[in-house]
Parts: sequence; structure tokens; C-alpha cells
Amino acid sequence: MAKKIGILILIIIISIILASIYGILHNQASYNISEEYFTNFKFDQFGLWENGYGDERLKVSIVGILSTWWFGLIIGIINGLIGINQQTSRLMIKGVVGATTRILISAFIFGILGVFVGYITLSKLHFDWNIPSDLVDPSSFLAAGTMHTFSYLGGIIGLIYGIKYQLKIKKASAQHRL
Repeated sequence: MAKKIGILILIIIISIILASIYGILHNQASYNISEEYFTNFKFDQFGLWENGYGDERLKVSIVGILSTWWFGLIIGIINGLIGINQQTSRLMIKGVVGATTRILISAFIFGILGVFVGYITLSKLHFDWNIPSDLVDPSSFLAAGTMHTFSYLGGIIGLIYGIKYQLKIKKASAQHRL
């Protein structure tokens, strides 16, 4: 059990790191879609506008880390606690790696879907969106914002899929032990 607890702690740490890396890469991509999403919203939201943190790409990376590390913590705890119930440490690692892969893929796919939904659907609707009025490209702003929202949705859906994957491994290993 001590080995599994050590693995659990490692899973949580690695999940935070992976989520932070995802946040950095995701935000670099969404910055390419809409600089205004960051300069008119995210930098202010995270207090990075005029505090001397360097260039905008660095600030985009900082926002990425601050936006996602906590999601990695939650995912790591959930995946690790489900994984700790596997019969062996090897199965625990296999289950968590498979679940984490599914979460990352799901977040990525949903993020891309969010860009399309933002451009194709949301920007065409004539709602009174709560966005800055002085935007040069409101469609791109909405696409970047939708990309962020959909990535979180993808992470949640991926987490559910990952949990099912781990439970499937547990069930299969239990059947082989009989």
C-alpha cells in the first residue's frame, strides 16, 4: 500500500505539471486566434497587465498555468484515488496513464471544436455578449473564449471516460483472478 500511496502522490504532481503544460500550449494557440482575448480580458483577470512580467507571450503562458494547474490537481486526485483501488501498482499506473491520455485527447478535441463553434455559431448570433465594446475582432475573441470553455468541458468528459476506463481495467483484472 505504501508503494501505491507514493504513486498516488506522483500522479497528482504529474497531473498538475501536465495540466500546466496543456494550459501553456493551449493559451499560445488561443493567443494566435485572438490577442484581444488576453489583452482585453485574461491579463486583467489574472492581474498581469501592468506588473512587469515581460512580454505578452510570457504572460499568456503564466495565464495558462494559473488557469489549469488546479484542474490537474483535481484530475490527479480523482484518477489517483480510483487507481489506488487497482489490484497492483502496475495496474494502477496503467489505468491512470490511460485515463490521463483520454482526458488530454478529449480536452484537445473539444478545444478545437470550441474554436469552430465560436467562429461559426456564436459570432453569428446577435446576442448582447458581455465582451469589451472596443474590440477590433469580436468573432476571434468569442472563438478564443469558446475554445477555453470547451477545453474544460472536454476535460470533464475525458475524466468521466477515464474513470470508466479505470473501472473496466479493475473489473477485467478481478475476473482474471477468479
